[in-house]
Amino acid sequence: MELFGYNLEEIVYWHWLVLAGVFFILEILSMSFFFLWIGVSAVIMGVLVLITPDMAWQLQFSIWALLSVVGAVGWRVYKKNNPDAIKSDQPNLNKRGDQYVGRTFTLAEPITNGFGKVKVDDSIWKVECAIDLEAGAKIRVTAVDGTILQVEVV
Repeated sequence: MELFGYNLEEIVYWHWLVLAGVFFILEILSMSFFFLWIGVSAVIMGVLVLITPDMAWQLQFSIWALLSVVGAVGWRVYKKNNPDAIKSDQPNLNKRGDQYVGRTFTLAEPITNGFGKVKVDDSIWKVECAIDLEAGAKIRVTAVDGTILQVEVV
């Protein structure tokens, strides 16, 4: 049988390895973990075809499809059942506002009508407090709501 002018009876192991490389490149571009499993399945097929070169192309494509589906579905099930499988020693690394919860700062501008500003490291953050305070008052960050720090008086 021919596909795009190529005889499928002549598929050898390196065809699968090239196909795997294409899927790995697609995975790098998409970062979805979907193409990864199709590429891994193609590598496995390349090894199987290297070991048994007389395997029919229909069986090769069937095994590849089965391995791809099992890999993708297996990954989804694993991630669903283990949402915190990868623990970090710095869980707030990319959550800049969450890094400030519990820290104490001095108000840069007074809090009026519930809002003010505080200098935190090298930036100015908008703060929200239940009571109005004068500039220079000590405050503690209790929570973060988007880009607004929720604070209380120390």
